[in-house]
Amino acid sequence: MTVESTAARKTTRSSGAKRTASARTSTTKKTSTRAEANVTEPELVQLLTPEGERVQHPDYDIDLSAEELRGLYRDMVLTRRFDAEATSLQRQGELGLWASLLGQEAAQIGSGRALRDDDYVFPTYREHGVAWVRGVDPTNLLGMFRGVNHGGWDPSTNNFHLYTIVLGSQTLHATGYAMGIAKDGADSAVLAYFGDGASSQGDVNESFVFSAVYNAPVVFFCQNNQWAISEPTEKQTRVPLYQRAAGFGFPGVRVDGNDVLACLAVTRSALERARRGEGPTLIEAFTYRMAAHTTSDDPTKYRRDEEREAWEAKDPIQRLKTYMENEGHADAAFFEELEAESEALGKQVREVVRAMPVPEHMAIFDNVYADGHALVDEERAEFAAYQASFANGEAE
Repeated sequence: MTVESTAARKTTRSSGAKRTASARTSTTKKTSTRAEANVTEPELVQLLTPEGERVQHPDYDIDLSAEELRGLYRDMVLTRRFDAEATSLQRQGELGLWASLLGQEAAQIGSGRALRDDDYVFPTYREHGVAWVRGVDPTNLLGMFRGVNHGGWDPSTNNFHLYTIVLGSQTLHATGYAMGIAKDGADSAVLAYFGDGASSQGDVNESFVFSAVYNAPVVFFCQNNQWAISEPTEKQTRVPLYQRAAGFGFPGVRVDGNDVLACLAVTRSALERARRGEGPTLIEAFTYRMAAHTTSDDPTKYRRDEEREAWEAKDPIQRLKTYMENEGHADAAFFEELEAESEALGKQVREVVRAMPVPEHMAIFDNVYADGHALVDEERAEFAAYQASFANGEAE
């Protein structure tokens, strides 16, 4: 508020503007209520604090063996190593683009490990950790970003759909697939991933409508990493994202997205609910994108270093490591062996990517239509003539 506007308000009051005592009281109450609403944080399901301390939750809890804990830690470490190698490869000109998951390992590994083999996953373009736990060869992910294939894996082999670049469209695919599962009488479930930015898309909201009305066995997993490229969450919604589910008639829950144990417990519970025929659930994994949106983005243009540093203290991998060390669930030998495995993975990824063959130019026209199409045939002929012109020295 400016000095001028403050002075103007004082003048107005001194000139005898009338306000009743009840109106003033009502205004004060409304202001107080709004202030309280702004400072009240939503409930956050957490089983492992940033300091590595194990805590309990009345509705969501999980009991894991030392071996299972080491498995979750291994998944996160290797996923981060693969992600870092992919970023380096892009910077070296080996990939056209890369969308890093740095900082979101717990959300992806925790939710991914909650799945059964017969469940089906519909990812966006950043679910490298989920792809890992579903058994997708990580180098296949890089083939798409290198421009030598359209995905490189058969979705039906791992029940893991191809990456979806169009924001939010996969949630409709997931809902339709889940509706089909229900009609078939199967007890499997569907897990659909999207980000906080995609939650503003019409496709996502339409999928909420259909899944609720048809009681589809689908779990919507929103990784709220605080930034839709350069737009912060507060520029997208006035309420916590998980609360949107109530408006569509199904439950929503916010989980600490940097807590792999909580993500596993909450997702497992939601998937079991879906299998029982109780309909969809929205999970908001409250996490943070530590890296750029993609390698073409510069986050220093729109967010502060202090913000990143605050989230670095909540690192999902370090908190699990601290817990395992304190409880004696892993020794130095385990971490040393994992470090060696991590470096071997990075080397393998580099070698495979650089050896990827360039696809035959005309292959782009294959499999567009099952039975062929006149327009595709015409475009194929035009492109073939264009390619031939280079050999004849006619291209300009």
